[in-house]
Amino acid sequence: MESLDEIKERAEAAVPGARIDIVVNPGPAQQSSLLIDNEHAAAVARLLRDDSALRLDFCSNATGVDWLDRTVKKTAKVKAVVDGVEKEIDQTSEEKIPGYLEAVYHLYSMTHKHGPVVIRMRTADRGEGARLPSLTPVWRSAEFQEREIFDLYGVRFDGHPDLRRILMWDEFEDYPMRKDYRDPDDYEYEPTPHDDVLERAKEHYAPRPELDGAENITAGQ
Repeated sequence: MESLDEIKERAEAAVPGARIDIVVNPGPAQQSSLLIDNEHAAAVARLLRDDSALRLDFCSNATGVDWLDRTVKKTAKVKAVVDGVEKEIDQTSEEKIPGYLEAVYHLYSMTHKHGPVVIRMRTADRGEGARLPSLTPVWRSAEFQEREIFDLYGVRFDGHPDLRRILMWDEFEDYPMRKDYRDPDDYEYEPTPHDDVLERAKEHYAPRPELDGAENITAGQ
């Protein structure tokens, strides 16, 4: 199978305006991926599926990733005058990266028996901009898995044929797989013992004795 660099170059040549970056995976698997811009993602996906040399005709799985706001430290060499002498020193700066969500797809070729090729897309942010184009029209096997990403991460897939919750009930609020998700004090369909609920609530609610009937309680009683 072609290398990611070769696939990237050919896809950018075949789909005018497409922007594709290689995201290096430093982990033991060394499974790097292609980050595709959202505007051209569907066209690039069809190329990966239909190209005679690739024939990536099967999407084995799609999953979500949540990236919170983070600060990255960068070090660069700069020239500075130290004690009257010009020297090259390390200068550290910080870059703030706003949070976003990702959808990651693993693609295989049943025709040529090769893969995986991993592709990913990123949302504009973790709020109203958490939207991505659906790849279900290209790989039907992505339908339920995009619904799962929508349900658990809150990514809305434009063009999905049946985008609705698949694990949580319709009235459920929030997205359980996001990194800043907090378990509710009590569950609507699974009542929690009162003492457990009270202990959970104490962790994030300030005491309010004037409302809780404890206004007359004093220390030492």
